[in-house]
Amino acid sequence: MNTKLLSLCLLFAGTVTIASGQEPVDSVMVKKIRDEGLNHSKVMETAFYLTDVSGPRISGSPELKHAQDWAVNQLKSWGLVNAQRESWGKFGKGWEIQKNYAAFTAPYYHAIIAIPKAWTPGTNGPIRSSVILVKVDTMTDLAKYKGTLQGKIVIIDAKAGAERTFKPDASRVTDDELDVMAKATSQPAAARRAFDRNSPAFRARALRTAVNEFLQAENVGLVLSQARGTDGTVFTTNGASYADTAKAVSPELEVSGEDFQRILRLVKAGIKVEMEADIKTQFFTDDLQGYDVVGEIPGTDKKLKDQVVMIGGHLDSWHGATGATDNGAGSAVMMEAMRILKAVNFKPRRTIRIALWSSEEQGLFGSRGYVLNHFGDPKTMVLKPEQEKLSAYYNLDNGTGKIRGIYLQGDSLAGPIFKAWLAPFKDLGATTVTIRNTGSTDHVSFDAVGIPGFQFIQDGLDYGARTHHSNQDTYDKLSEDDLKQAATIVASFVYHTSQRDDMIPRKELPKPQPPAARN
Repeated sequence: MNTKLLSLCLLFAGTVTIASGQEPVDSVMVKKIRDEGLNHSKVMETAFYLTDVSGPRISGSPELKHAQDWAVNQLKSWGLVNAQRESWGKFGKGWEIQKNYAAFTAPYYHAIIAIPKAWTPGTNGPIRSSVILVKVDTMTDLAKYKGTLQGKIVIIDAKAGAERTFKPDASRVTDDELDVMAKATSQPAAARRAFDRNSPAFRARALRTAVNEFLQAENVGLVLSQARGTDGTVFTTNGASYADTAKAVSPELEVSGEDFQRILRLVKAGIKVEMEADIKTQFFTDDLQGYDVVGEIPGTDKKLKDQVVMIGGHLDSWHGATGATDNGAGSAVMMEAMRILKAVNFKPRRTIRIALWSSEEQGLFGSRGYVLNHFGDPKTMVLKPEQEKLSAYYNLDNGTGKIRGIYLQGDSLAGPIFKAWLAPFKDLGATTVTIRNTGSTDHVSFDAVGIPGFQFIQDGLDYGARTHHSNQDTYDKLSEDDLKQAATIVASFVYHTSQRDDMIPRKELPKPQPPAARN
């Protein structure tokens, strides 16, 4: 055999490796993707611009638009086509914090850790007040405060939050846990919670709503409520609706558990607590539409180029920090996967499309709106022609941890395919394929209309314990090696999905999903 012929044989042998049920794996391209993704990565640079430079990206905010515009321009610079912000429908008011200062000045000075609740107003300038305790167990308790709270800073009585723990904040998925996932034969049925107006939880929500309405009517200056979290971590929430028709509410700060309980102890002991605050927030109503970022690498196969492979993650965040692990990480990884494919000069058979969603935090609105506009309505299961042309959607939205495998979302026919595609990454810790579904993020929007939608299994690290929706969710919490690994694996999955002769197998089409009736 001459040298040239031997080289050709070796090239062919390296190009297609048969593994796990005869599913082809292109080992030559995997090697190129690994080299680019692990040795020439830009994922941390991308994450820097999405987080530190853009800031907190709460839905409808100028900061989110800044991140979206930067992402569009970056995708264009890498050679993607049709990169743009695409409206998915009406969202509502944008909102941002422009100033946030709060401290108590007596019995001594202490600047507190506190964050305005989303979509709440500011204090309309500096305010000073003694702190008034509002303790309400029943609706009738409100009467005793009537006419006494105007302009005051009030604290809502609450028990101390979580106790101290000796468990580590960060952890990786263990081999035993992965083994259980891999051996699962079905997805555990989700517990159905009855909507009971007599339940303690419902009564507590109703009481808090009544208290909020009372405080607004009394024109209080500022409300202090206890945030979830420990050790200075504040997990943020919204204090009002983003709807353009929403009622006015009082200014409200979520205070760290340590600062909140210190103030509460002092007030309950009869020690006067004086406090000052200056909070400025702004609403944006000029454009009530919500937008996603999209961009493409066009397909080149005459028969397959109209078919699409999609990847995505949500770009919006909460406002306590810069949304690095939730979900700047997922957005940066998906952008990096596209960059890798362009860098290795890949010309896909199918079109590859990235989408960075908005308003995921409010209810998957960006992906649901996109699916409704392009693929069909899960409420009626009236589908559009594009639905038949989307091979698969891959999502990343569980923090900065490395990929350990993939959830099948019940699509058992995809299992052997994904096992073969994960095989080259065993050395990077990614091996597990499970029939289970992680839920609660944008891949479920696609699954709801019968499109194969998948979320990757990730190491949790300190996502649930420290960073998710908190003031600790910053660039510093990102794991560079893990993000490189994730982007490399995503790029390989996208490559192989785009090159298959057939699309990813589909489950049985879901039934229509009308809204559940409430009692």
